[in-house]
Amino acid sequence: MTTLIADIGGTNTRCAVTGTDGPECVARFRNAKYPGIAPLLTDYLAELPAGLRPVSAALAVAAPVHGDRVQMTNLGWTFSVAALRDELGLEALRVLNDFEAQAYALPMLASTELLKIGGGQAEARAPKGVLGPGTGLGVATLLPVGEGWLALPGEGGHVTLAASDADETDLIRAVRQRFGHCSAERLISGPGLSLVHEVLHDEHDVTPEEIARRMEAGDNATLQSFDTCCKLLGTVAANLALTVGAFGGIYVAGGILPQHTERFVASGFRDRFEAKGRYGDYLKNIPTYLVTADEPALKGLWARTNQADRLPG
Repeated sequence: MTTLIADIGGTNTRCAVTGTDGPECVARFRNAKYPGIAPLLTDYLAELPAGLRPVSAALAVAAPVHGDRVQMTNLGWTFSVAALRDELGLEALRVLNDFEAQAYALPMLASTELLKIGGGQAEARAPKGVLGPGTGLGVATLLPVGEGWLALPGEGGHVTLAASDADETDLIRAVRQRFGHCSAERLISGPGLSLVHEVLHDEHDVTPEEIARRMEAGDNATLQSFDTCCKLLGTVAANLALTVGAFGGIYVAGGILPQHTERFVASGFRDRFEAKGRYGDYLKNIPTYLVTADEPALKGLWARTNQADRLPG
């Protein structure tokens, strides 16, 4: 008996069903083509072979999950969990935060699906942290519980962003004057990269895709914008590591950075991660990894459904 699993981001949705060893029948959809999640999932289910028709589903959404009503953070979709379950003809429907699903994937990832950045060695049964920029900035923690793992979702992408030097103070001040509050997500995300570039170089309406194109061509201005975002990410990643004691490692996921592996490795991310004064040595012992796996959130949903009987909730 299969389960429908879907990773619903701000821009794209990836659907699959649970197989014996992982997600199967993976399909990708552009959210802009649909008025809501129900028509998208209905289209996916209609293409499945009859024998794979699921009776339950687990969805990962880029939104806070609290109660029956889900409002997507960077997408104009809202839905009732109970109503969606009934509309799709399912017996059960579980909804997770998208980085909660990313967290559940971490123990499944092979060494070939991770790129280590900096020193430190991960402890096998220690807390892990995962965060990553995409349309927004997702954050979650993974804790060992008995023989399994328990992910703790949250909205860590919306913490107040702190400056580490005078240039960042000026950058954050400019953003705060415009928006009233400068969260981590405001500058560490796809739209955030565009905003950083706008403030630093007074160039408006440059898309993340255009910045990436120029950056890969060696343009110094866009390289500076990218490195600034990576340093800010290092600040937030270190704060997460300190908060949860993440000696199992900090994992950077999301859709942006795996496309720019060499640039990210060469950025100031790891130096900033360790730049915590007297706690620098503490952080040097915590490894950081870039997640390069395909569809890690789907793997996390698969893992969550397969260990459901060993976890609370």
